[in-house]
Amino acid sequence: MKVEQIYTGCLAQGAYYIESNGEAAIIDPLRETEPYIAKAKANGVKIKYIFETHFHADFVSGHLDLAKKTGAKIIYGPKAETEYKKHLATDGEVFKLGKVSITVLHTPGHTPESTTYLLKDAKKKDYAIFTGDTLFIGDVGRPDLAQKNGKLTKEQLAGWLYDSLRKKIMTLSDDVLVYPAHGAGSACGKNMSSETWDTLGNQKKTNYALRADMTKKEFVKEVTDGLAPPPVYFQKNAALNKGGYESIDTVMKRGAKSLSPREFEVVANETEALILDVRSKEEFVKGFIPNSIFIGLDGSFAPWVGALVPDLMQPIIIVAPKGKNKETVKRLARVGYDNAVGYLKGGFDAWKKEKREIDTIETIDVKTFEKKYSKKLNVLDVRKPTEYIGEQIENAQNFSLDFINDNMSEISKKKKYHMHCRSGYRSTVAASILKARGFDKLVNVQGKYDDISASKVPTSDFVCPSTLKK
Repeated sequence: MKVEQIYTGCLAQGAYYIESNGEAAIIDPLRETEPYIAKAKANGVKIKYIFETHFHADFVSGHLDLAKKTGAKIIYGPKAETEYKKHLATDGEVFKLGKVSITVLHTPGHTPESTTYLLKDAKKKDYAIFTGDTLFIGDVGRPDLAQKNGKLTKEQLAGWLYDSLRKKIMTLSDDVLVYPAHGAGSACGKNMSSETWDTLGNQKKTNYALRADMTKKEFVKEVTDGLAPPPVYFQKNAALNKGGYESIDTVMKRGAKSLSPREFEVVANETEALILDVRSKEEFVKGFIPNSIFIGLDGSFAPWVGALVPDLMQPIIIVAPKGKNKETVKRLARVGYDNAVGYLKGGFDAWKKEKREIDTIETIDVKTFEKKYSKKLNVLDVRKPTEYIGEQIENAQNFSLDFINDNMSEISKKKKYHMHCRSGYRSTVAASILKARGFDKLVNVQGKYDDISASKVPTSDFVCPSTLKK
């Protein structure tokens, strides 16, 4: 038996490859199918099953394309109604895979259809559980993503989750391995560990949600308290996973169109395509195509695209570093942005070589900011509200990047703003969006927030949350 976790850092997502005696199963695959098919081919095995733990909201799963290419059967747990063919498993149903077996444990709570898969080895001993978003390392799945017009509340879902954990998961042996769908950085939970697997026994000792003496009322309160609004693309990705989507091969082919600078400009003007610049923040601020939006591949690329670009069908043209065009299209498709229509051939250097118009963003380092700072300076802190509450520059306005599209009316194009975050990545994203919307008086502060707080710039440890924006 072979079990392999295939972890994708930018999405904080874990897919799984299980193999036994010439047969393989994939759990929660990403959109691209090549890694799974290549792995099975290299090992001389056939992919027999594709198990989905639930309708994922933070990425588009690769189950449909993988099933078409391999003949594998798509398996969902109870209550998972789809618009395509799949096997709807019953609670307790067993699937044979070579010399091992996988048992369906219906564990509703994160969503009604959420299911955990229990892997038993050749000796029929419980070996591992693949928990999806039901149980994370150090946390559990948020219960507010599947609320339906008030008919199903987050409190009800949390109550289901409490029962699922205690009746289906915590009854298993302490030596059972826990393999979740996500780790730290995912918005599917509140406080996940950076570890990507653990033993169930250790989770019983360390995970707040698995406390032995915890009542259902306490659990519901703790799990629902302090939930930030889910990213806007979550509901759209869940709908794609439930209803179906375009083949990844078609998406990749469409996005692979090479555009000369002249063609790039024509496409931008005629289709109102979003110009997405995915280079490093250092390269971007020195020069970019006017009206470009920066979301660098070296950050949490896909989640930020999902949070900041409202329309999944928005035409997108790409400015990428050399050799990164295909990767960009693939990473957009992972979160349902399937309408990339081409990339700038030769990258930004080709644009400059033709002496076409470029724009820049004034950028300073922390030391320069320290020298310039006064309480009269308009400072925009684009970190999350929770980060801002912990410590902030005196008189800084919280202008969270997560909600920039909703809160733009709160600032003035007539004022000059200095913008910062924790590292300079989010402030560069925010500055690019504001610049494209006609805000020209911007100064981007690049560098670590820790360096700002350690400098002579005055900071405060706490502000009343009621003063925060959204």
